[in-house]
Amino acid sequence: MIKNPIIQSAVPSLIMLTLMWGGFLMQYLGLFSNCDGAIISLVPSGLKGIVLSPFLHGSLEHILSNSLPIAVMVYLLFLFYSTMAKTILIYGTLMTGFLVWLLPSMDLEAKYYITCIIGASGVAYMLAFFLFFSGVFRKNPKLLTISLLVALYFGSMIWGLFPEEFFQKMDAESKISWQSHLSGAVVGTIFAWVYKGKGEKKRKFVWEYPNYYSEKDDLLWQKYQAEHPEDCAELPQITMNDEWAYLDEIRKNS
Repeated sequence: MIKNPIIQSAVPSLIMLTLMWGGFLMQYLGLFSNCDGAIISLVPSGLKGIVLSPFLHGSLEHILSNSLPIAVMVYLLFLFYSTMAKTILIYGTLMTGFLVWLLPSMDLEAKYYITCIIGASGVAYMLAFFLFFSGVFRKNPKLLTISLLVALYFGSMIWGLFPEEFFQKMDAESKISWQSHLSGAVVGTIFAWVYKGKGEKKRKFVWEYPNYYSEKDDLLWQKYQAEHPEDCAELPQITMNDEWAYLDEIRKNS
């Protein structure tokens, strides 16, 4: 049994990549063709794509573009959010797929068209937005660092939330599903908010509490003052009686 979390967290990434490339191989062998296993918006037969579509891809370029983000973000999820990682990955994937199914495929002219949606990009967006906003909501320095890393390396994903027609004139229907990206972003943000109070919390040291007092620290400070009076010459001076009265008051309130 692997106990090192750095190594252990790589296992889910490898499993996810194996499922993706295994699904792509089955497509190559003809076991999935046309819209088999795809999400088809508002079509009952397309519901099975909620489970199957993340492991199916339209081309080698498509699966290669999704493999690195999925591998990195699944690894970060299990490394820093181990207690909830399975829940986030499984339910986040299913909820993203279901939301994609609910969203009609429409262009900027509000024309509805039937399309088959496959690929793990929705899952990638769900993970990216969860990792980013989870660190923001928790205000944990370590998790905020992960948020910044996600923003730095995957920040350009933000443009995928909008239809491709926003940026260029299209002669044919876009092959990029902005619905998947938007659904993943919404689900990831919601999960980050819902689970912000679970898992690793911000560590608060004892001296950060307002009524903290340590007699040992106080004795060390008195010793330092006696040995280095020149360092304390500019500090506010109080009489010994006032000093001990102040310390007695602190002890009573501790």
